[in-house]
Amino acid sequence: MLRLTRAVLHQNYDQRVLDNPGNHTYNVHMISFEWDSEKNRENVRRHGVSFKEAITAFADGFARVIQDPDHSGEEDRFILLGMSTTQKLLIVCHCLRDKSKVIRIISARKANKSEAKQYGGFR
Repeated sequence: MLRLTRAVLHQNYDQRVLDNPGNHTYNVHMISFEWDSEKNRENVRRHGVSFKEAITAFADGFARVIQDPDHSGEEDRFILLGMSTTQKLLIVCHCLRDKSKVIRIISARKANKSEAKQYGGFR
């Protein structure tokens, strides 16, 4: 199991910041990604997309996430539509673990034409 992290910055606009526009406060939240290595190999074979590439789509500022009730059983699953750093538009199925601090990648594939059209509307 491979674990990678990235930082997400959220700016807090408290009274101190509003009084002094040059002063900014940031909270840094670490998010970990995990996946099953065998499932990753199978995903690369079937879809040509590694989970390592799939996590880069989470950094896309235009990415969208929707809930996936059709595949949510014991856990809530989500679908991300976003651009990877290799400029592939991806669909990434995932779930949240450890109080939303860990994103577990379930599958990833290239978006189809209909999904690409939807993504174009976000930009």
